[in-house]
Formats: sequence, structure tokens, C-alpha cells
Amino acid sequence: MTADPPLVLDIDGTLTRPEGWGIDPRIFDPLLEWDAPIVIATGKAFPYPVALCHFAGIPELVVAENGGVVYTGDNVFFTADREAAEAVAREYEAAGYGLGWGPEDTVNRWRETEIAVQYDQPVEPLRAIAADYGLEVVDTGYAYHVKDAAPNKGEGVRTIAEHTNVDLGEAVAVGDSENDVSTFEVVDRSFAVANADAAARAAADEVLADAHADGTLALFERIQSA
Repeated sequence: MTADPPLVLDIDGTLTRPEGWGIDPRIFDPLLEWDAPIVIATGKAFPYPVALCHFAGIPELVVAENGGVVYTGDNVFFTADREAAEAVAREYEAAGYGLGWGPEDTVNRWRETEIAVQYDQPVEPLRAIAADYGLEVVDTGYAYHVKDAAPNKGEGVRTIAEHTNVDLGEAVAVGDSENDVSTFEVVDRSFAVANADAAARAAADEVLADAHADGTLALFERIQSA
């Protein structure tokens, strides 16, 4: 049996229950027992992947907000700010639309570099307004993220590799959406779970037979039995 490779894992759609919501509790023991570094690379706000690492009992190696925030375990790197994204959100709301998260908006409250808009809100006017500010809108399958076009998950993963012992030449990535494509491009092997969108499926080395955490867990077993 060979040593476990480093992992780069998305959260939503990849570590979630088969129903598509909530972390699947079956992932915790395999993550804790994995004997190589694990990078959590997500579109979620910075505190969410940090908390996931904390509760999983693994070192905090995090790419958050689609590459806008990178944490190497020692240093935090911010590759964008959210001023322009906030301006887009204000104009979008002034046009009669909403972010969709309610008055307290815990989805964006701790977000450092971008703004997320609920998936059932109209995206075309959001894209048009974002373009006026030189920003892009990324569809993660769970929300629309208004962000600087330069940062991405893949560049964030590279930053972690430059500051840690993560060997991207051996790393395996698992994801489900277009924001995972850049991650797939910087690792040795990439896998899209069965529920992945067209962009992720096209970019991955392999599309797994199972969806959500079922696919990810089956891949873990396959790697460890090889």
C-alpha cells in the first residue's frame, strides 16, 4: 500500500450529504486518519473552512472565497478586497433585486473578498452590473459569487504549496463545479463527483460514479486500497 497523497477538497457538493445539504458526518474519520496534508478549497467565507478543519481535527490549510483568502496555517493572504463586490451588491439591490439571505445575511457577514447571492436570484442583471465594475460572477451550484476575476482556487492552492509541504505533483483534488476547474489544473489527479456541473466534468481527469460525499468517500477507499 502506498502513502496517501495530499488532498485538495471542495466542500459543497463534494463533502455534503447525498441530499445535497450539510456536511456528511462519514467524512470526519477518513479526514482525521489521512496521513498526508489536506487543503480545503471552497467558495465559502473564510470562517467556514477553518471551522471544518477545526472540528475534523486536521491542520488548517484553507483556500476560501474562491481564492480570495488563503491560509497556510501560519499566514493569511488576501488576494482581493470586497469593496467593488459590495458596490455591485448595492446597485443590484437598488435595481429591485436581493441577495436572498435575509436581513442578518450570515452568508456574507464574515466574507472578506466577495459577495454571494442566493442561487434563486436573477443572475443576468447581476452579471451585467458586475461587468461594469470589472468583476465576474461564478456559479458554484449553491450561490452566485461576485468576485475579482484574478484570484481563483487553483492559485490559492499554489500559494499553500509554496509555504507548506503540500506536493502538488502528488496531490489529488475532488470538486463539483466551475470554481474547481482551476484547482484541477494545478494537481496531479482530479476527480469530479457525479453531481458535478459540465465545466468540472470536462476539466476532471475522471468523473466518479457516485455523487456528493458518496463519490468522495469511494475515491478515498480506492486510493488507500491501491
